Amino acid sequence: MKVYLDCLPCMLRQVLEASRMSTDNEKLQSDIMDAAISVLNQYRSFSNSPEIGRDMHRIVKEITGVIDPYSYVKQRDIKTALSLYSKMKQIVAKKQNRLYWALKAAAVGNVLDSAINLGCGIEKNIEMEVEKPFAVCDIERLESQLETAKRILVIGDNSGETVFDCLLLEQLSNFDLTYAVRSAPIINDATEEEAKASGIDGYARIISTGCDVPGVLLNECSQTFLDIFYGADIVICKGQGNYETLLECNRDIYFLLKAKCPVLSGLLGVSLNEYVFKYNVCKCQ
Repeated sequence: MKVYLDCLPCMLRQVLEASRMSTDNEKLQSDIMDAAISVLNQYRSFSNSPEIGRDMHRIVKEITGVIDPYSYVKQRDIKTALSLYSKMKQIVAKKQNRLYWALKAAAVGNVLDSAINLGCGIEKNIEMEVEKPFAVCDIERLESQLETAKRILVIGDNSGETVFDCLLLEQLSNFDLTYAVRSAPIINDATEEEAKASGIDGYARIISTGCDVPGVLLNECSQTFLDIFYGADIVICKGQGNYETLLECNRDIYFLLKAKCPVLSGLLGVSLNEYVFKYNVCKCQ
């Protein structure tokens, strides 16, 4: 997906937040912003926004020496999600179509996204969020594919939502499940460490994509990941970064997310903050 102009100030804000979480030294913060703006000036040379974001956040790490600026945020979000897990599990258990509601629970977890909002209050309105209908929901196609599928790959997004992803994986427990995460800390996205802290390893095999962008750049991924990605009968991708980087990839994919920015909601044809479970057909076929 191309870089949209509306994405540029958002990425710059993220870097300023990361710099302030990494150091109180205003000189270093200023140096980070100068270097980040230099990267941003080259935005036309990037294929998508997550790729720019990766390079900008690398600057924070290089200048401050802090490898994981969002470490505390990730731990906080996982703790918050774990405190809500029982309530979410009860909600799913009471519903008639548990797969649908597990998908919704996993999508609601997507609001735990520090790239969009460092201080979201999901614990205050989680039931209201769960009850919101999907604006787009291709669950019937998924149910049809599940009749013959054997291998399913879920590509995770932010750390907090991995807790709620366990509810979805539980509904898919009869399949060979793989859960993919980032290869290194980037913003608040999940790595293997966070996925294990959330209990994902109790439901699926955890692998790294081999790529450290807040998304998936297939040309940078490991062969292990690529074999699983192309060999899976079903691929479910969580969140905006995965959507931005895999929208035009050469296989069919389900995207599961909340449209949290005007650019994304416009591309999906939904209103801002609506939930989407969308089957995307490979355009190369």
